[in-house]
Amino acid sequence: MPTDSRADLLFPAEPGQRSLARRLYAVAAQLPIISPHGHVDPAILAEDRPFPDPAQLIIVPDHYLTRMLLSQGVPPADLGVPTLDGSPVETDGRRIWRRFADHWHLFRATPSRLWLEQTFREVFGVTTPLSPATADTVYDEVAARLAEPEFRPRALFERFNIEVLATTESPLDDLGWHAKLAADGWGGPGGRVVTTFRPDNVVDMEFDGWAGNLDRLGEVTGTDTGTYAGFLAALRQRREAFIAAGATSSDHGHPTARTLDLDPAEAARLYDRGRRGLADPADAEAFRAHMLVEFARMSIEDGLVMQLHPGAVRNHNRWLYARHGRDVGGDVPQATEYPHALAPLLDAYGNDPRLRLVLYTLDEYTFSRELAPLAGGYAAVYLGAPWWFLDSPEVLRRFRESVTESAGFYNTAGFVDDTRAFCSIPVRHDVARRVDAAYLARLVTEHRLTEDEAADTIADLAYRLPKRVFKFGRPA
Repeated sequence: MPTDSRADLLFPAEPGQRSLARRLYAVAAQLPIISPHGHVDPAILAEDRPFPDPAQLIIVPDHYLTRMLLSQGVPPADLGVPTLDGSPVETDGRRIWRRFADHWHLFRATPSRLWLEQTFREVFGVTTPLSPATADTVYDEVAARLAEPEFRPRALFERFNIEVLATTESPLDDLGWHAKLAADGWGGPGGRVVTTFRPDNVVDMEFDGWAGNLDRLGEVTGTDTGTYAGFLAALRQRREAFIAAGATSSDHGHPTARTLDLDPAEAARLYDRGRRGLADPADAEAFRAHMLVEFARMSIEDGLVMQLHPGAVRNHNRWLYARHGRDVGGDVPQATEYPHALAPLLDAYGNDPRLRLVLYTLDEYTFSRELAPLAGGYAAVYLGAPWWFLDSPEVLRRFRESVTESAGFYNTAGFVDDTRAFCSIPVRHDVARRVDAAYLARLVTEHRLTEDEAADTIADLAYRLPKRVFKFGRPA
């Protein structure tokens, strides 16, 4: 636990609550990290090579950072983000770092600044405040740490106290890096690094290259994906392969939460229209909606926890997408409706305890109005933590305030960091634990919980709940 002036970070100002928050945080602070949803490249841990220079590690892959600078007129290429057409990109890490430091003021009061400052201090031991004047000093201090054996990926994994880290791969991935991790004793069922089944690129007819992806899926599985029946067989085969590689969950990133339970013949007709290039947007939405129900059926059969991440308008910044591709900061949230959208799936399987459906949202207003009542009323439904545009201290606090009265604590699924930035994992989980400590401290001072109950609850939220919900074995 930190002993400097930032030890009370995110704790209440009122002295009594702050003292309680300290004690509750101490219960959770050293618990192992369960990271059930994220996007860390498994190659980082499989190869265990030293990280590149600070800019390539911290700035270039982090679209939270590059999109903010783009909003102030700094092109991503000037920050080292690769271009699709091979046009010039800044490759000098120090120049990228200086340009970022020149714009550090843009991040005041953002979670990105909070995470980065904590990463500098808690991961790298760098206490020099970042500014244009100190850019080179901070760069050199971080670079010096990266050259040390203790800062190789697997050594950091140990120091971060990560018990399980879930990555995310598509059905077209050969899972080679996970095979290497398993061979090294790090992966496979019950392993420390596991995969997650993310089938969007073969389910979404509007995904770039969808038809080609289906052909590739057929090649990978040796099935005829020219037919809907063959497509389903191929998906089941890949789910089996993912489970063999340690997967305990699937993940579905659809534009909406809509579900449909179509007759198999109608689903086959939709699939055929898509394969022949005749599907319109309504067809694509209907097929995605039907496949969510189909995946729920598969989850009941094979036991994978089902995660649904709806609500993102992908590639809204068309210039950014055309120049740099997907996942570089061009997406935005949209309003998302859940009760009517999920009704077909919940009518069929919502009360079946064999299904675990973890729901997320980018629409904060749905937490208390829609999602908490759903989680509080169906055996299969759990609430996922605020993610992406909502993974901030303010929303994490509002999340607890919004959902606890309807869903309680035990219909939630713990914190997810949802990050590609490996070095930010411990600080993101630490922020969530601090927010929960502050919230629970208030409940104790209001005589709504005893301190013993609050201590037990924060251990559940930080560790035991995500481990149980995502089927990572018995709590240690």
